[in-house]
Amino acid sequence: MVKLSRGERIFEFFNYAFLILLAVIFILPLLNVLVNSFISEAEYARRGNFILIPEQPVLSAYQFLLGRGSVVVNAYFITLFRVSVGTALNLLFTASLAYVLARRDLPGRTLLTLFVFITMVFSGGLIPTFILVDTLGLIDSPWVLIIPGLINPWFMLIMRNFFMALPQELEEAAIVDGAGPATILFRIVLPLSLPSIATIGLFYAVAHWNAWFDAAIYLKDIHRMPVQVILRSILQQALMNDPEAFINIQVMPPTVAIQSAMVVISTVPILVVYPFLQKYFVKGALVGSIKG
Repeated sequence: MVKLSRGERIFEFFNYAFLILLAVIFILPLLNVLVNSFISEAEYARRGNFILIPEQPVLSAYQFLLGRGSVVVNAYFITLFRVSVGTALNLLFTASLAYVLARRDLPGRTLLTLFVFITMVFSGGLIPTFILVDTLGLIDSPWVLIIPGLINPWFMLIMRNFFMALPQELEEAAIVDGAGPATILFRIVLPLSLPSIATIGLFYAVAHWNAWFDAAIYLKDIHRMPVQVILRSILQQALMNDPEAFINIQVMPPTVAIQSAMVVISTVPILVVYPFLQKYFVKGALVGSIKG
């Protein structure tokens, strides 16, 4: 065991103290939001907004949001549909285009890649996009949350570079064995590209989970809106007085408890997924960004 000098011990002490203080600064707001979701009206009126340990935790805010007939439950299913189906289609179309543009023998590959890159720099704008979506008949349809953003150009370029970093001899050997492009993609290229796919898939999933602007523009029916739009409405107290949006309960929770519970409900799923895919981040994003 290496013996540390006095200066090194002092440095380690202040280093650990700083990191602990930083962790407390980050954790306290999250803990406060979690605790506020369990407080009652009486406790909120007596103790105020900043509470770290509730005296008598209650579930009235969650009953209010997740009870039968609540618009939040329906919004949760809409969001889960968007995240699951949207992410799967995003990866399918992104990987397909990336694999095509990664083929070095593709005629006009540079021109096609440039065409995709231009879409990252220039956009038609909100009004032309709305007109296009309306012309396609996607207004007030759940598919409007998925189809317009099937391929993210930046993620596609990262995946393309990752595919180009794979040994070309693998594809040549598969072609000799009689494999076609689809077989090579799904049975050779994709299994070897799990870090890139997991990283980009999580980016797509987080983007779908957090998105609200497109739903607020293209959707009219409140029962077709994802949970983030409902969260925004609750935080702005737009739905607090709507008797049809939430189930009536005997004890009305305080507004801060409802808002905190909504933040917890909309955040927990992503926090649960992150640890399982975190190990792919550096390898997937870094290799795909610098090679090819």
